[in-house]
Amino acid sequence: MGVEQAPTAKGKQAAKGLKQASAKDERKTEADTGRPLKKGGARFEERSKSSDGKSAGTKQKI
Repeated sequence: MGVEQAPTAKGKQAAKGLKQASAKDERKTEADTGRPLKKGGARFEERSKSSDGKSAGTKQKI
């Protein structure tokens, strides 16, 4: 749920904090790896690869 969509003030505050924490974590990860994280569908594919190197989409086709 987005910050604007939260029904209560407490919910908006929590959503804002979560968004800030995730942005901070993303910057830390990018600094650790030395490259920017992929965005959108490319990021999903990168994250969904398991230890055998196959993505979720590839496994579903089998």
